[in-house]
Amino acid sequence: MFADYDLVRTQKVAVKGIEFAYRKFGVESAVPLILLTHFRASMDNWDPLLLNLIAKERTVVVFDNKGVASSMGATPETYGAMADDAADFIAALGYPTVDILGFSIGGAIAQQLLFKHSGLVRNCVLAASMPPGGQGILASKPEVAAVATKAVVDLDDFLILFFESSLRSQEAGREYLKRRSARTIDVEPATTSQTMEAQGKSRKAWAAMDVTQGVTDLKSVKQPVLVANGSNDVMISNPYSFALYQSLPNAQLILYPDSGHGFLFQYPKLFAVHLSIFLNSTVP
Repeated sequence: MFADYDLVRTQKVAVKGIEFAYRKFGVESAVPLILLTHFRASMDNWDPLLLNLIAKERTVVVFDNKGVASSMGATPETYGAMADDAADFIAALGYPTVDILGFSIGGAIAQQLLFKHSGLVRNCVLAASMPPGGQGILASKPEVAAVATKAVVDLDDFLILFFESSLRSQEAGREYLKRRSARTIDVEPATTSQTMEAQGKSRKAWAAMDVTQGVTDLKSVKQPVLVANGSNDVMISNPYSFALYQSLPNAQLILYPDSGHGFLFQYPKLFAVHLSIFLNSTVP
């Protein structure tokens, strides 16, 4: 079942009248790793190198949630609704239990899965994420928010948002962008303005949530959680990673040097090792 991610074809599954686009590959495992991606991203935004390394040990499933890129419907305006859609998608694939990797806003959706669909999740990874009531990009520099919400985010913009300004980090960012652009089959369409606006409203609603209730919800999570981020994330600052770590009863925290929001694309080999250690150590 293992193959190079760039060669994995897109499949469709119907859920409540909506077709979800997904790609599934890797070594067959009873519990797959489901990936939830970042703001305005599609399946093509994942790093093929990172996914190929993960897929050597387990089944990997990436998908476009409702209304995103190749999936049908309209993107919901709350992370809770997005989590419900993700749970429906996972059920349609026939998995009673999954591991979750949520990156950026995918991390907020992953938290809602933990809160609303706890029995579905065995382990969870929150990469460059923020807790309920966290301001994230809304509290960062206005120029950063302006770049993130441009109608078209070009490659230079992506390097500013996802990588540190150092030569090493910027070069790692350019190498990631080369890897990301290598796919020639089943190339995804760009996400729409409807998706951007809906995800933006979801982010604002998440930031406006009651912090005390958010801490209570996080403290109720029983699953092992790996919290990870770069050393200087300009979109979701490091204190939010620490806040997640403090509130989750069974959490680990890793910060990667000289890196930003896209740390997992800057250090794909290292992150894959840490992910493997985390997921394998929680299996009885």
